[in-house]
Amino acid sequence: MNRRDFLNTAAAVTTGSVLAWLPQYSWAAADYRKLLILVELKGGNDGLNTVIPYADPQYATLRPRLAVARDQVLQLDETSGLNPALAPLMPLWKSGEIAVVQGVGYPSANLSHFRSIEIWDTASKSNEFLQDGWLARAFTQAPVPRTYAADAVVVGSAEMGPFSGSGTRTIALTNTEQFLQQAKLAVPAGQANNTALNHIMRVEQDIVQAASGLNMNQTFRTVFPPTAFGNAIRTASQVVASRAGVAALKVSLNGFDTHSGQLGTHTRLLKDLAEGLVALKGALGEVGRWEDTLVATYAEFGRRPRENASAGTDHGTASAHFLLGGRVKGGLYGQRPALDRLDGNGNLPFAVDFRDIYATVLERWWGVSSSVALRGRFTPIDVVKT
Repeated sequence: MNRRDFLNTAAAVTTGSVLAWLPQYSWAAADYRKLLILVELKGGNDGLNTVIPYADPQYATLRPRLAVARDQVLQLDETSGLNPALAPLMPLWKSGEIAVVQGVGYPSANLSHFRSIEIWDTASKSNEFLQDGWLARAFTQAPVPRTYAADAVVVGSAEMGPFSGSGTRTIALTNTEQFLQQAKLAVPAGQANNTALNHIMRVEQDIVQAASGLNMNQTFRTVFPPTAFGNAIRTASQVVASRAGVAALKVSLNGFDTHSGQLGTHTRLLKDLAEGLVALKGALGEVGRWEDTLVATYAEFGRRPRENASAGTDHGTASAHFLLGGRVKGGLYGQRPALDRLDGNGNLPFAVDFRDIYATVLERWWGVSSSVALRGRFTPIDVVKT
């Protein structure tokens, strides 16, 4: 096997993974003993049918076919409740280990899949184009210990997302078994005269070093759902159980672009999400990591409040997201959807800037300043126990 084949088929490491950096700012050391797991809901999840404003009569008016019946909603308080497909999450709600943040969005929202997820990944303004992901900038300013196998691991995809950019060591595990097998076949080489070739060799050595720490043989009592998302959760759990050291992981659940026939598709997706998150909680509990793990969902946007002619929903703005973990202060945060204040395009105003959630991760979870990574000052949410 040649090195190019290995690099292309086994894993991806960001191109700056072996480059030295000089921090431009003085930051306190981040507490990367605390793990971050991002769950991307690809396609733009419908927040209104996830966290349902069942007491607002406008909800049923806007969605004569898609509205979930009030008597089926899993009530969280006197105005809001969860979709019944999220029933597996209710024990976490009752134990105070899940926070529901409503109205998450950003100013001048872009409704293009590609551009909006780029905004979320880079923590940019809607009219600003940045190269590095927000976590890549964070890791550059507050480096992950070099003793860790990697700064971050992306499971099931080659898209680096918030880890894109220079200065980070990110592994994309598109095929776990293939990655580990092929990494063993790659023999670290010496120095080459060609600068570009030498860089490739050093990247390869990073992969081999990371693979040497990823022991994926943990046996769990937890039963993982027999779905693509369940497999991704199992792989993420194996990475954490290996104790090789990573600061963050990202997994994805695909299919949320529900322009037509939404009801059945969305119900299945929410069921997959809930069962996967419960399995993640179980597996991390087995290896003693649930208390020091923060799980956060995100998506490029929400869906429009009014259903369309195809029994679906079109691209919208604000949505609801979840934060889970043993140190989460459970409850409802943000503001319930203002269905009486839709904009000229029929979309919701946002109440919580998504970068406030990022500031929560950086400041309240890892204990570092967020102003450089987020290129501005945002307000952390008081949602995690210190």
